[in-house]
Amino acid sequence: MSKVAYYTKEGLQKLRDEVNHLKDVERPKASAAIAEARDKGDLSENAEYDAAKEAQGLLEMRIAKLDEILSNARLIDESQLDTSKALVLSTVTIKNKINSQLMTYTLVAESEADLKMGKISVNSPIGKGLLGKSVGDTAEIQVPNGTMQFEIVEIKRN
Repeated sequence: MSKVAYYTKEGLQKLRDEVNHLKDVERPKASAAIAEARDKGDLSENAEYDAAKEAQGLLEMRIAKLDEILSNARLIDESQLDTSKALVLSTVTIKNKINSQLMTYTLVAESEADLKMGKISVNSPIGKGLLGKSVGDTAEIQVPNGTMQFEIVEIKRN
């Protein structure tokens, strides 16, 4: 059973671009590498041929996986999102209740998470802890070294 995943317009386009690149550029390269190795003679002792076939198999597995993800992908309609709660695509500013440090994260689908860009997955411990919370709420989040408390300071839409 496949899992439905929600994407932003940019995230969905990035996924489509990757699939198209693999099919249009990498697949022909893999076929050419196999053909070149095949032309070198005896296939039973041709390590180059075996390596090319294995690389093609891995490429086809990746394409199949991305095709499956795309078939279950749903575009998030940002205009329909509730702005009073932390949801997917919310940019949430939180304050650590122990050291008063402020942090801002955008909650995104797992495949779009990028901590350097401040995008965290809704499936991460912090993401799960923030979902459904409103400004003023306290999120108690279980982390490896215990439970942390964060106050929701602000929720914005992108």
